[in-house]
Amino acid sequence: MCLAIPARIVELDGDKAVVDAMGNRWRAKTTLLSEAKLGDLVLIHAGFAISIVDEEEAKKTWQLLAEISDFDETSNKVSG
Repeated sequence: MCLAIPARIVELDGDKAVVDAMGNRWRAKTTLLSEAKLGDLVLIHAGFAISIVDEEEAKKTWQLLAEISDFDETSNKVSG
């Protein structure tokens, strides 16, 4: 399964960006989003910004990721 993660552009030099999602930073390219600018929230997939997203949508996704992480650390898991 592939997943796009919302992240904020915290550094931008041409089409080379450093993005931050929940305190994690990595490099990404903004080649596909020429309108992307410093401070924008973008969806990152396979190292590329593929869409600009709003703050509320990003927060919802970050919350879901945090819940998944919390569940993963729980010893009381029951599945299928």
